[in-house]
Amino acid sequence: MKKIFAFVLILFCSVRVYPQGASFDSTVVTGIKEIYNLQFNDAEKLFKGLIADYPQKPQGRFFLAMIDWWKILVNPENESYDDIFYQKLEDVIYQCDEILKRDPNNEDALFFKGGSIGFRGRLRAYRDSWLKAADDGRQALPIVEKAAKINPSNVDVQLGFGIYDYYAAVIPEENPLIKPLMIFFPPGDKKKGIKELTNVAVNGRYAKYEAMYFLMSLYFSYENNPFKADEWARLLTTGFPNNPVFERWRGRIAAKRGDYFAADSIFKDVMKKAAGNFFGYNFPGIKREATYYIAYQYKLLGKPDSAKYFFDQCVKYSKMVDKKEDSGFIINCYLYLGMINDQQGNRSQAVEYYKKLLDMKEFGNSHELAEQYLKYPYKR
Repeated sequence: MKKIFAFVLILFCSVRVYPQGASFDSTVVTGIKEIYNLQFNDAEKLFKGLIADYPQKPQGRFFLAMIDWWKILVNPENESYDDIFYQKLEDVIYQCDEILKRDPNNEDALFFKGGSIGFRGRLRAYRDSWLKAADDGRQALPIVEKAAKINPSNVDVQLGFGIYDYYAAVIPEENPLIKPLMIFFPPGDKKKGIKELTNVAVNGRYAKYEAMYFLMSLYFSYENNPFKADEWARLLTTGFPNNPVFERWRGRIAAKRGDYFAADSIFKDVMKKAAGNFFGYNFPGIKREATYYIAYQYKLLGKPDSAKYFFDQCVKYSKMVDKKEDSGFIINCYLYLGMINDQQGNRSQAVEYYKKLLDMKEFGNSHELAEQYLKYPYKR
């Protein structure tokens, strides 16, 4: 009996136990937080455990794919994770289809199939494949709608509705090539989309942080309301203080609000974490943005030597990132470096920067200013 008891005890202790219901959900939520904290190894172990113990549930496979999504978001210039992300989403879609063959009204299978198609569309949009992204949105919407009808109390499904309703109204205006195609899609509604996303951000189970992310970005990029964007950015950076994506958003939102003191403080923290080799902070794209805003604050404070140093650093990182075309960062850096050198009496160096600007694409009124300062040296 002692041997049997010992065997049962060993067997019990060797198996991960995730009780059904709230315990399963809380385990998934713990894994989601680990993803947003960029604790990818811990999240991967947890979700692989869920796949092993609950092979019939799609949550494990879906959130395993979300690890790769966040690897992409942290360093979007690197496209090496794209293929594995697409493949993992296809695995989720396949599993959901197998479940739906047996149970056409399975809420989880419908929700995560729709979510997988939606995230596939998000990456395609990120890579400027707008037509394929729009088609993914068209496919995902009725799947999520069916999940919502089966369980109207599932707040998370409103993430898909909110994204669609908002961006179906906004994207065609931003991308004229897509506008004629929208006659084949349900109409969008910005206000409704914001309301749905807000509900998920406040009351969601799995999707609340993703809803916060969308609200933060849309208030910044489309609604021109950096103060509202900052409300969501504060919640995200408080919950996930070492997430460079959220911290960068908070910094650029501060700059858009005109609070360059706050932006400088945030981006100096970013550079401090990069020096400390915090995961996700050491990529050139992150350092490019951070050094730019630090330099700009030094320029505003009348500290030209410090400003020049950080603008030069921004140029260095920009050259690492700008593969297809010159970014606004490097163009503005050359303009400000020309202006600062003019102020310091370094006319020949200033002229070199202005001439470089004329060989680059127009950004804002960069060509007009360069031509003006080539004729007449910049004076504060």
